[in-house]
Parts: sequence; C-alpha cells; structure tokens
Amino acid sequence: MAIPQSFIQELLARADVVEIVGRYVQLKKGGANYMGLCPFHGEKSPSFSVSPSKQFYHCFGCGKNGNAIGFLMEHAGMNFVEAVKDLAGQYAMQVPEEDVSPQDRARAAQQREKQATLTDVLEKAGEAYRKQLKNSPRAVDYLKGRGLSGEIAKQFGLGYAPEGWRSLASVFPNYDDPLLAESGLVIVNEDEDKRYDRFRDRIMFPIRNVKGECIGFGGRVLGDGSPKYLNSPETPVFSKGRELYGLFEARNALREQGYVLVTEGYMDVVALAQLGYPNAVATLGTACTPDHVQKLFRFTDSVIFSFDGDEAGRRAARKALDGALPYATDVRTVKFLFLPAEHDPDSYIREFGRDAFSRYVSEATPLSRFLIEAAREGCDLATAEGRAHMAANAKPLWTQLPDGALKRQLLNELADHVQVEARELASLWAVRLGGAPQGQGSQPGTFRRPAAAPKPRSRRLGVRPSIEASAANIARLVLGQSSYWEVLTTADHEILCALDGDFGDLFRWIDTQVHEHGPQPLAALAVGLQGQPFEPVARRIIELDSLQPSGRMVEDPEMPLADLHSALIKLQLDVFDLELKRVQALPTTDPDRVGEEERLIRLQFALKRRQALEKP
Repeated sequence: MAIPQSFIQELLARADVVEIVGRYVQLKKGGANYMGLCPFHGEKSPSFSVSPSKQFYHCFGCGKNGNAIGFLMEHAGMNFVEAVKDLAGQYAMQVPEEDVSPQDRARAAQQREKQATLTDVLEKAGEAYRKQLKNSPRAVDYLKGRGLSGEIAKQFGLGYAPEGWRSLASVFPNYDDPLLAESGLVIVNEDEDKRYDRFRDRIMFPIRNVKGECIGFGGRVLGDGSPKYLNSPETPVFSKGRELYGLFEARNALREQGYVLVTEGYMDVVALAQLGYPNAVATLGTACTPDHVQKLFRFTDSVIFSFDGDEAGRRAARKALDGALPYATDVRTVKFLFLPAEHDPDSYIREFGRDAFSRYVSEATPLSRFLIEAAREGCDLATAEGRAHMAANAKPLWTQLPDGALKRQLLNELADHVQVEARELASLWAVRLGGAPQGQGSQPGTFRRPAAAPKPRSRRLGVRPSIEASAANIARLVLGQSSYWEVLTTADHEILCALDGDFGDLFRWIDTQVHEHGPQPLAALAVGLQGQPFEPVARRIIELDSLQPSGRMVEDPEMPLADLHSALIKLQLDVFDLELKRVQALPTTDPDRVGEEERLIRLQFALKRRQALEKP
C-alpha cells in the first residue's frame, strides 16, 4: 500500500510524540523536554528524552531515536503501514489509499470496523474466563500443579472455560449474535440448528496482537482429553500463520535479553516466563512461517528456535529453517536448540535447573551449520553421487539467503563438502558472483546516517568552511524550530536562500514549506526531506542535533534564538568578506569597484558593532 508522503507529513505535524510515548513510558518534565527510562534497554537513571518542539525521541544511552511512527514500530513491533494506520486512527485521520476504488475503500472501512468489534467481543469473553478461573478450585489446582503462580497467571490473563455447552450465554445475552460465531467463540451446527461454546472445560490462554488486543484463544484440557490444545479458528482478526503467542508480553524482555526463544506450546511460554525466561514466544499449533520470522525480527536481531530432539522436532526445525532463510542477513543471528526427546523447555528446566538449560541455549546450532546438516541428510559424501545429491539439496536453501558475507561463506563451505570450487558450484547453480551485498535500508520513521553522503556540489559562497559551519548551525536551529524562520528578516531570508549548493537548496525548501504549511515540527519536516537532493546534508544536521545534550538550551529557551542571530551575523560577515575580496580583485578602473567596496566595508562595520553589542 502506497501512502502519500504529504499525508505522513501532515500526520506527524498533528500527532504529539509526548502523548504517544507517554502511554508506554513514565515521563517527567525536564526543562524544554520530557525525560524517562528508556523502553529499549535497561537503565536505572533516565537518559530517554522526548522533545515536544521537534516531535522526536532520543536515548542518549542506546542511541534509539525517531518520531511517533518510528516509536510505534520499535516499541510495538508494527511495520510502517500498521504504525501509520494506528497513529492516524488515534487522531481520527483517514489514511488515503492510492489507486483504490470507492467501493474497495468502503469495504476496507467496514472490515476495520468489524475487526474492532470482534476484538471487543473477545476481550469481554476473556474477562469472563478470568472470573471463572477464580471460581474453579479444580482449574486453580491444575495451574498450581504445573508450578504456575497467581502473578504469572494474571500477567498472561489466564482463564477457565467451564464445562457447560452454553456458558457464554450468561456473558452475551444475545447468544445468537453472528459475531460470537465469527469470532470463533461459538460453533454453529446448521444441520441441527444448534449453537454451543467452542471452548469447554479448558484452561484459556488469550492470544494478543502486538497492540495488546485479544484476537483469539488457546484452550488446554485439564486432564487427558483430546485434543490437548484447541485454538481459535481463522477469523478476520486472527491468523495463526502470522501471530505468535506471548509476543505482546515478551516484547520488552526481547530487547533486554537480546534474543527471542521460540517454543512449541503455550505452557512453555508461561512457565519459562516464571522461571526467568520472559523472552519466550510460541507458534500457534502450526509450523513457523516467514511471517512469524519477519515479525520477530522487528523486536530483536537474534532468534533461537527450541524443539524436541525427536523426529517431529527435526521436521519442525526444518520448516523453521525455510521460514528464516530469507531474513538471515549478516547482522542477524538464527539458531536451533534441540532438547532430549522426552523433554520440553518447561520440564527440562524443572528437572535440571536454569543453568543446564542456559548451556543448551548458549550451545544452540547456528543456522549455517543446520543448513549444511539439512543439505547433507541422506547423502553419502564418500561417493560422487552423494556429493551431487547434497549440492542439489543445498541450492534451494542457499539461494533463499540474502546477499552478504554469510551467503558467500556458506557457498565456500558447501563447495568444500561437495569437493568442487566455489565458483564452479556457483556456475552449476547459475548464480553470479561479484555483486555487492544487498543493503539494509532504514525503516521509515527513523533516521540513519548514510553510508556515504554524496559529494557536495561546488559552492560560490560556500567554499569557506566557516560559511558552511554557520549555515549548518542555522539550519539545525531552524529545522528544530521552524517558527524561527518567521522571526528572521527578509534580508536574512535573501542571504540564506542565495547560498549556492545544498545549503541554499535547503533554505529555499524551508522557505517554501513555512510559506505553504506554516511552522511544522522537525518530525514532519523530516518526512518532506525524503528524496530531496540535499537530504543527506539535512539528515546529518538533524542526527548531530539529536545527539546534543540538553544543556543550557533547556534551561533558557531564549538561548537558541540568540544562537540563531549570532550564527547569522557570523555567516553574513564571512559572506561580505568573501564578496569584498571578489570586488577588490576587480581592475582599479572598474567603475563599480569603489562604490561596492565602500558599501561592503560599511556593512561589515555595522555587523561587527552589532556583534560586539550582543556579546554577553
């Protein structure tokens, strides 16, 4: 879906990053900014700053920074489109959808309304299940027998669905409401014209999306009934191929622990959280999919899959490998942990302790090694036929990897196993070597320093480093507070817009933006910068500004304006000096030389006098 840049700019101009961040982080006023404990890394003293004027957040500890959209992506694990839609919804703004017919747009709006209604229904059911758990000694005893505390049950919102066929009728007076069936809570037998609860006599595990909304349930029998686990069916709000149990609860722990542990069951996740591993999630009764892996990599760069060591566990690991390969870049880590066949993570820790389990985690098999093991399975490498078979097995796995150092190294290792040269193997697979690795682009809504900024164009007035330094300082202040542009005089505008090269282009763009849209926060201006030829220069200025400690500017809000006037005087003096040298280089017979020289000297004198008066 293509979202117009103009809409994103307008959205960020209207949104309040302090309000958005404040829902997740306790913020306190500290001068012009707000401060709090960083949600992206563990810290005891606040280094996380949120600027209401720039509409940016920045952590001086871990370096995370961005706007309101970027915060939702980083903290809630949303992709860019999800974050834009979520933020727009909070400010009652309709996200425009390009090339979409009115009928399709109406259907999409109806679908969004239905999704919101279904999550409300599921939340109400979840609340009823939690109340039932308190009134069921049998269900409470079962959870205690599994070693779970009341605190952990509350954290994950565990509940109990009673034995009756129509228990939800006491929760939803209109038991025939189609939403109950559409949400998966009620099964409709049309042949017999009967309705009954899907979940009966089961411990209930609410499944939440990354925003914390209940989108489905997993139910576990208390005894030995079948099926042991029962999931909600596919609904407009729930798809087990895209969702992961426990991800909402684990999202902060993933950043603190540095990795995610992917298990196979609800009870594993809850038990591991209680036993010191709050960074565990589980697939929902299905194989790990590329969507699962992509979602996990929004929260962490390290994924460890945990499987039983039996044949079924190996098959599940093999499917997880297929899902992970397209996302295994050089800066990410994927590993595979295999426990003894008779154990799952919960039972293993309880029997052997955390230290023993930690050793399994630290010794997990890297993706590179598991790929080679998968490729050579069933191949006799002592024969040419077996080695050829391994090469055939390896090709579809290796080609899924993103270009980079890992892919190159694996080609060499695979070539060693099949006893051919790496280039010969690449030739057999009809792949080209020598291409540059694919770069990993920055996510929208955040700032990243370009790997190599384009070489600045030549400047007539900007050849002096001092002019460039003053222009950068002025640009930093005006981008951070675009209302300052309206404080400057017309003469100030003219000299700034007359600069050659990137800075002149930047100031002319700022002039247009303020004229057409009025003052905007930095976060909104930053979106408008995308694709502009002077974007690298502007982003370097913005990034350097975000790294500046608050200092005196926070204590005295007039200081930035004073700094702006001081930088303008310095720039004008340098420009006049450069122009004076140009004029003095003219022939003495030139009629314009004397008058222009006198004018420039007078201007310099007046500016130096003003500069002296303004010094403290």
